[in-house]
Amino acid sequence: SKGIESLFPFEPQKTRFCIFEYVYFARPDSSVEGRNVYEVRKRIGAELAQENPVEADIVVPVPDSGTPAAIGFSQAAGIPFELGIIRNHYVGRTFIQPGDSIRHMGVKLKHNANRRMIEGKRVVLVDDSIVRGTTSQKIVQM
Repeated sequence: SKGIESLFPFEPQKTRFCIFEYVYFARPDSSVEGRNVYEVRKRIGAELAQENPVEADIVVPVPDSGTPAAIGFSQAAGIPFELGIIRNHYVGRTFIQPGDSIRHMGVKLKHNANRRMIEGKRVVLVDDSIVRGTTSQKIVQM
């Protein structure tokens, strides 16, 4: 007799920010919480270089979302930046796939080593995030 009624049984919660927006989901040219995503990712890479100094010949990003952090790492460490891994832009996000075999195949199709750039070199490989580790494992095996 009352028609449609909406119930709100829980106290309203303050919206919380997810760091994955900065490091993975957001486009580099967007802003999150008033900050440019590209600049934040570069700063994260620079801080990583300062906290973990290494001797290496090149810094290589896991494309594409790892690129700004790798640039920041490269600049802060004074190590040259190179595109040692090339991404196939026709393959989507692999970590979302339902099964391991599909994820592994997706990574294999998505990334290819630019061998001329990396052979015989000490490589710092920079990725923005690790969800399952599938991408990292496959890239290191390349």
